[in-house]
Amino acid sequence: MCGIAGFVGKMDNPKKVLKQMTDIIAYRGPDAEGSYFDKDVALGHRRLAIIDIKSGKQPMISNSKKNIIVFNGEIYNFKELKKELPNYDFKTNSDTEVLLAAYEKWGHDMVNHLRGMFAFAIWDSKREELFMARDKWGIKPLYYTYMNNVFMFSSEIKAFLGNPAFKKELNTDILASYLCYNSTPTRETFFKNVYRLDPGTILIYKSGKIEKKEYFHLDFEPKEETLEEAKEEIAKAMKDSVEHHQIADVEVGSFLSSGIDSSYLVSIAKPDKTYTVGYDNPKYDEISYAKDLSKKLHINNTSKKITKKEYINNFEKIMYYMDEPLADPSAIALYFVAEIASKDVKVVMSGEGADELFAGYLTYLEDYSQEWYMKIPYSLRHIASNIAGLFPDVRGFNFIYRRGQKLEDYNIGLGRVFRTKEAMKIVKCPNQIKPESLTQEIYKENKGKSNTIKRQAIDFYLWLVHDFLHAVDRNTMMFGLEARTPFLDDKVYEVARRLPDNLKLDHEGHTKIALRAAAKGTIPNDAYKKKKLGFPVPLREWIKDDDLHNNIKEKFSSSDAEKFFNQKEILKLLDETINGRKDTYKKVWVIYTFLVWYDIYFNDKYKEYMKV
Repeated sequence: MCGIAGFVGKMDNPKKVLKQMTDIIAYRGPDAEGSYFDKDVALGHRRLAIIDIKSGKQPMISNSKKNIIVFNGEIYNFKELKKELPNYDFKTNSDTEVLLAAYEKWGHDMVNHLRGMFAFAIWDSKREELFMARDKWGIKPLYYTYMNNVFMFSSEIKAFLGNPAFKKELNTDILASYLCYNSTPTRETFFKNVYRLDPGTILIYKSGKIEKKEYFHLDFEPKEETLEEAKEEIAKAMKDSVEHHQIADVEVGSFLSSGIDSSYLVSIAKPDKTYTVGYDNPKYDEISYAKDLSKKLHINNTSKKITKKEYINNFEKIMYYMDEPLADPSAIALYFVAEIASKDVKVVMSGEGADELFAGYLTYLEDYSQEWYMKIPYSLRHIASNIAGLFPDVRGFNFIYRRGQKLEDYNIGLGRVFRTKEAMKIVKCPNQIKPESLTQEIYKENKGKSNTIKRQAIDFYLWLVHDFLHAVDRNTMMFGLEARTPFLDDKVYEVARRLPDNLKLDHEGHTKIALRAAAKGTIPNDAYKKKKLGFPVPLREWIKDDDLHNNIKEKFSSSDAEKFFNQKEILKLLDETINGRKDTYKKVWVIYTFLVWYDIYFNDKYKEYMKV
């Protein structure tokens, strides 16, 4: 796991510029740094040494001397691939060199041979082109921009601030969509003309032209099978995945909550060390569950209770590391569990991806638990829905609104914060991208498939990638900690994509049926049947306390808030939350998060955190 950055284009003092870029993200790779220069090409690397610690330094040059790579991630099948590349004279035992050999044999098609998480850039000096790729799951980040005749790339946007060719401008077109998603769900970022490379996509830059090509896309194709068959397939795939995800020359630990996902991983892997966070409020505390499982497995568990004070005090710093505003409260909790893990280990496993692949979210049960209402003719439900849509966003009206619309017309994913009309009303900036426009292509690709599959695809591409995986990468890498996600694996995906809906959900309110069945025989406590909590945070209660309330009110009353939002409306939202008239704390938090982030990056507070 590392940090990469570079550029192609004429630049005064390129060595100094590249050094500035990589220094900004030095925390991603505290073990070593390296650079490569050739004509107008500069490639930089900050290394977190996990595999082949002694000889795996980067940038790495191929035996032919024609290809140079900077790479962030892990290739879990690199040992198997090495056997397919017998004609390459390997000088190291690293997965990085296997990537170079794979490129020289298969060219751009190399990505179809890789099992792992990765973001890399290869400079092909013969073709004079830069070849970049991001893993199919979107675990590792990769950004790019083209400004002033210079193409730049990096693991994180903030590295571009070290390049004088970069012009920092705010992209306000995605603000309304952000309010609905609580993260940035677009290829565009909040920095104008800076883009994230999509998961499962390659990019070729040559002579001022950018070409992109998708090499992988999520595709659920269910087949009929019994629960017993599915259980055995899942157990086999998970065992294989966990074994591959434990390949390292350093110790591998694991995050552990009270739920099935991390409990299953830990029960298979049995790492020496697990890490958990919780709160004094037992409603939000998962520590006792994690300690119970760890005790039964005879492994160590380190836990920490997060206080409101440290949550608030660290919030601004965490937003700096996020690069873009991310208003998911659990993203901040991840900071604390990563912090305690980083004191012991350099690698941890985490349970992201299980809910999207095996259908774990409670929202997926709507079509099952509300079947009685769906028997009412659609025409009547649709009329009721349109009427309900005129009223405030509250629980009863939400139910009537959703169940009188086609899934494609209202569902943008599992954690919607604002309705589109409400977001458009609050945001003052013109030319807003509507959230529904982001889902259209995904629904089109899954036309004719079940609502469950449609929901899984939406949540994978618009929530998992842009919210959860983003939070995991940033919160771990800021401590020089590598996070691995065994559910997001080729073998596991091949099993999950074939599951029929009846092995995912049922009318009794059960989710992840087949996964739970597979986990039951491995997890030595009741975590396999526990309902999802989802890294809970007592923000609903905290936001009513004077200290946090006053912080938010100050931001909402600021000149920054006046630039972007209808100030009267957002102050009203805050007042409704504090007085308990409406449960609007998530809406308040998503606005507050943006204003904190904006203050950091556009009022130049970021300079307090970085070396430029």
